[in-house]
Amino acid sequence: MGPGPINADPRVLRAMSAQLVGQYDPAMTAYMTETMGLYREVFQTANEQTVLVDGTSRAGIEAALVSMIEPGDRVLVPVFGRFGHLLREIAERCQAEVHVIEAEWGTVFTPEQIERAIVETRPKILAVVHGDTSTTMAQPLDELGAICREHDVIFYTDVTASLGGNTFETDAWGLDAVTAGLQKCLGGPSGSAPATFSPRAVDLIDSRKSIEAGIRSEGDEVSASPIRSNYFDLSMIFDYWGPKRLNHHTEATTMLYGARECARLLVDEGIDMAVERHRMHGGAMLEGLRGLGLRIFGDESHQMNNVTAVYIPDGVSGDAVRGELLDDFGIEIGTSFGPLHGKVWRIGTMGYNARKDTVLTTLAALEQVLRRAGAPATAGGGVGAAYDFYADAAVEADFAASVAL
Repeated sequence: MGPGPINADPRVLRAMSAQLVGQYDPAMTAYMTETMGLYREVFQTANEQTVLVDGTSRAGIEAALVSMIEPGDRVLVPVFGRFGHLLREIAERCQAEVHVIEAEWGTVFTPEQIERAIVETRPKILAVVHGDTSTTMAQPLDELGAICREHDVIFYTDVTASLGGNTFETDAWGLDAVTAGLQKCLGGPSGSAPATFSPRAVDLIDSRKSIEAGIRSEGDEVSASPIRSNYFDLSMIFDYWGPKRLNHHTEATTMLYGARECARLLVDEGIDMAVERHRMHGGAMLEGLRGLGLRIFGDESHQMNNVTAVYIPDGVSGDAVRGELLDDFGIEIGTSFGPLHGKVWRIGTMGYNARKDTVLTTLAALEQVLRRAGAPATAGGGVGAAYDFYADAAVEADFAASVAL
């Protein structure tokens, strides 16, 4: 019940137990094509180039940035938590001229602040995290696409922490490049990075296309300024996933099975229903934590549905509480990074664990551990507040259903 990774859905693990097939077996290429279609629905996009990058979510970030950035390109990174610093780090390693604006941890940026920075720095790329688990905040993106189009800026975001549990619309919001991971709201294991790229981003990436010598045919592209990574070269990965089936790496078959099942389950549930499930159970967790007498960190109006941060009570060892929860109850919660390390706990309600039983069990266990640690936890306050939240949610749902009829 931390900020991720979480327990994988048993159906995903079952899918991953299937036997391997060769990378050019017709079944395998059909799986790849099917997976592309499923993730178009997950990302809410019509982008042809919707693929998996083999590796953890950071592999997707690096593939996107190294494939779009040429040395000397200006990149603007709004930082409101640890993972904004990660985007900055990777862009700098791509030899970009990186410009950073920073917001206090626990807050986000207004569109006006980001547009002002775009006007001042004139970047080629805006790279921003959607949901940053280090602070539990979600940066609003819905107005940024139009701003980027107006100023001819490529718009990239990482949605590893938010996709599937929070509203996200690639095309409607004007995104050019999006990368994610499986290990949070998608309910899978770390190791595969779904990604999608607009035609505008694909044109940029293909402008640096350079087919490697061992598979190059006469007339194939050889760029004077190739993408600086072979493994993360999206121009070749697109050809590998596309009709050419041009050999690149050997697809991580078992991770493909898992990623496909994550998307299939999400599409089957319905994207809006999955977001509502995370909102409901995340809301119950938040109210339950408040019912225990814990103080919520950050701007609640911009908090992700799937993870909540609370201040560690004075006089309580955060690590000792986490250790006791894990050892005695088998429940994991997280701490944080940087300026928040040792000051907050981060408690997730996401993916397969976004359920009523996990919320109530976690709150009941946390109450007992807090009381043993000497914290003034309200007896029954956590579970009681969560029950009240669920009751109110049921009334709201019944009312909405009656109005719909």
